[in-house]
Order: sequence, then C-alpha cells, then structure tokens
Amino acid sequence: MKQQLEQRLQRLRTTYNSGLTRSVAWRKEQLQKLQQMLDEHEKELLNALQEDLGKSSAEGWLTELGFLISDIKHTLHHLNQWVKPKRVRQPLLAWPGKSYLHPEPLGVVLIIGAWNYPLQLLLSPLVAALAAGNCVVVKPSELSPKTAELIERLLPDYLAPEAVHVVTGGADVASELLTHRFDHIMYTGGGRVGKIVMHAAAEHLTPVTLELGGKSPAVVLADANISVAARRIAWGKWINAGQTCIAPDYVLVDEAKHDEFIAALKQSCEAFFGDDPQHSADYGRIVNRQHFDRLKTYLNDGQIVFGGEFDGDDRYIQPTVLSDVDPDSKVMQEEIFGPILPVLKVKNLAEAINFIQERDKPLALYGFSNSARQLQQLTEQTHAGNQCNNDTLMFMLNPELPFGGVGPSGMGRYHGKFGFDTFSHMKSVMTRPFAIDPNFRYPPYTSFKQKLLRWFS
Repeated sequence: MKQQLEQRLQRLRTTYNSGLTRSVAWRKEQLQKLQQMLDEHEKELLNALQEDLGKSSAEGWLTELGFLISDIKHTLHHLNQWVKPKRVRQPLLAWPGKSYLHPEPLGVVLIIGAWNYPLQLLLSPLVAALAAGNCVVVKPSELSPKTAELIERLLPDYLAPEAVHVVTGGADVASELLTHRFDHIMYTGGGRVGKIVMHAAAEHLTPVTLELGGKSPAVVLADANISVAARRIAWGKWINAGQTCIAPDYVLVDEAKHDEFIAALKQSCEAFFGDDPQHSADYGRIVNRQHFDRLKTYLNDGQIVFGGEFDGDDRYIQPTVLSDVDPDSKVMQEEIFGPILPVLKVKNLAEAINFIQERDKPLALYGFSNSARQLQQLTEQTHAGNQCNNDTLMFMLNPELPFGGVGPSGMGRYHGKFGFDTFSHMKSVMTRPFAIDPNFRYPPYTSFKQKLLRWFS
C-alpha cells in the first residue's frame, strides 16, 4: 500500500507542477462536474445515507446534497473575484511601484471526512480545495461504508483522476496517509484523532485545519419564547439522531422556566417523530453498535424525563431528555453525539456564563432570549467557534459566515470565501521598475518631511 500511495501522490504532484489546476476554467469545470455527479446520482447517494445512518430523503437532501449544491453554486458565482490579485497601498519610500496579494494554490492537500455527514463534510472541503486550484486526496470515513464505496466509485468518473484521488479504508489507511507529506491537511472528527493528525502533520511542518466538536451549550433565559426555543432546540438536537458536531449538547435553562421548557421539548419531539420515533421515517439511527453501547451508558447519568427506550438490533435510541444531571457526570464530561439531551437549571445568565467559561471552548453556542442586551452579554463573555441566537444550526446556511472551532473544538475555518482562503496562500508581491520614469516626480522635500514627522510622531 505504501508504494502504491507514493506513486499516486507523485502523480498528483506532477499534475500540480504542470500548472493544470491553476486555470480558473479548469477549476470551474471540476466544480460543475461535481455538481453533475450529485444531480445524476441523487437517488443512489440518498439511499447510501439511509443505509449508513437511517437518514430520510428529506434530511439527506437538506443537510448533504442540497447543502453541497448550494456551496458549489456560490463558489462558481464568486470564483472570478476570489482569484483576482488584491492591490494594497505602496509605501512612500518604495515609490514608484505597486504591491498586491496574489492568491495561489497550496499544492497537494489531504481531506479526511467524518461519518456523521459523510457527503457534506468530505465534499464541501473538496469544493474549496478545487476552487483554490489544488490537487486533492480525499479519505471518506469507513464508518459510513455505503457512502464511502459510492464516493470511491463515482468521483473518478467525474473529476480529473490525475488531480483528485479517493482513498478508502480504516484507521490503518489513514495512519499510512499521514506519514506522507502534504501541503495542507483538513480533518473533521473527534479530538483524540485530531491530536494524532496534528502530531503526524508536525513531522512535515504541514499546516492543518481541524474541525472537532465538543459540548455545545444552549442557554434558554427566562424572557425567551419557550415554545419556539424548545422546537428549535429539538430540531437541532435530534436531526441525524443527534449525531451532529454542532448539535446542542446540553441546555442551561432558567430554573423558573425549567418545567415549561421540558414540556415544550416533549411536545416538539412528538410533533416531529410521532408517539413512536422508532417507526418514524424521519428519525435516524446510531451509526454502529459501538456508538450505540457508548450512548446507552449515558442514560444512567440523570433522571429520564421522557424517552430512554432503545433497541440494539435496530441501533435505535429514542430522543431522550435527562434532568437532575450532575455536572461532573460522564454525560457532562464527554461530547454526547447522540439523541440524549441533559437539561440543567441555572438561576440567571451570569450563572450560565460562568458554567460555560469553566469548560472547554465549544464549537457552537446557542442563546435564546428576547433581550438584545443579554444576548450581547452572552456573546462578549463566552468563547465559541460559532454562535447562533434564537435558533440552532442555521448559521451553517450562510456562506458569508466562516465555520470553524476554537481551542479544543478545532482550528481553522472554511465555507465560501473562507474555504478558498484556507486552501490558498496569499503571496505578497511588490514590483518596482528598473528605471525611473523621467516624468516621475517625488513629492517635494517639505511635503515628504511632513509625512515622516506625522508617521513617527
């Protein structure tokens, strides 16, 4: 395998050095072909998502295919502008001349996808990497095998095989990939593997983008619209059976609204999935038995207010809310990544902020309040990769907003122009003439002296 990978990577590097990927026309063609693949194989892709994760067609379209198609269209629309060199001011002492920033591709990059959104979290970074003009190795997650097999089969039929290569397999394959030199590595997944990726990248001084996760809190204050807050938190938590890196991991609710909020959560869950979510076409499944067994242990870490049923053979865990949860319990120390939602009481916003400050910086933070002042206070006194007020997940729909973590929840960012920048190097360029134009006149000495005095005063 090692020799085969070396040969493939050498082919990609030869392609990159040939200059093929620097053409904007080539980049657009690849993006258009990727969109064509999504359009022509929509049914197959949705079926693969259903087999791997129990995703309904509607959910698969909304969170995976539709998201990607929108991402591609946005990139195609703006790419001409993104690739243009950006003029900057020329300092007086370097007159005459010009200075600018020239975006150039990084080279050959590696993208390691995640299993919970096996299309979106693999192909959205691929969109950014191709737009920036790179050659790419993509590694789908082996934990979503049907989707990985389909990507491995389809991508070479649409994208230039000399520039894009798919590698499938388990942890041993990923480990082998990481021994090779890349010009950038992007990994989406858990913090434990993120440390392994970063350690391996350090051997080659390779920059990394890590999209990790963590315990993303939702804060529901007393003045919030409780029924709306509960419905939006229920949707954000239980889409994909809770297996979303930016899902609300726990809720801090004002103690005066605790019982009302719990009742509204239960009502919203029944509205989404009916009385028996196991037989709902809209409710997903846990990815495998290992994750199912891990999640089942969390059910003992609090009082089950509603839910709590499970079926190992079906990889099914009912949407569950826990109350009276010890902040030091296991369910509050580890990212849940499943359909179990602890709800904790707080006296006020100050207590909620203190609770969040004492823990690792999360990937997402959700605040629910009718008070702009309190939401601003939450924004200014907490850290999070992303924040969304009075809703959940919806910030992902705006390509003008970057997506990324901070601290233990990740580093780097992408989406839209931010993804293009991540996979580009902004080269600084200054150009001066060999000979001074005889008609060129420097500013008068007195004016020049005045400017110097202003600069250094």
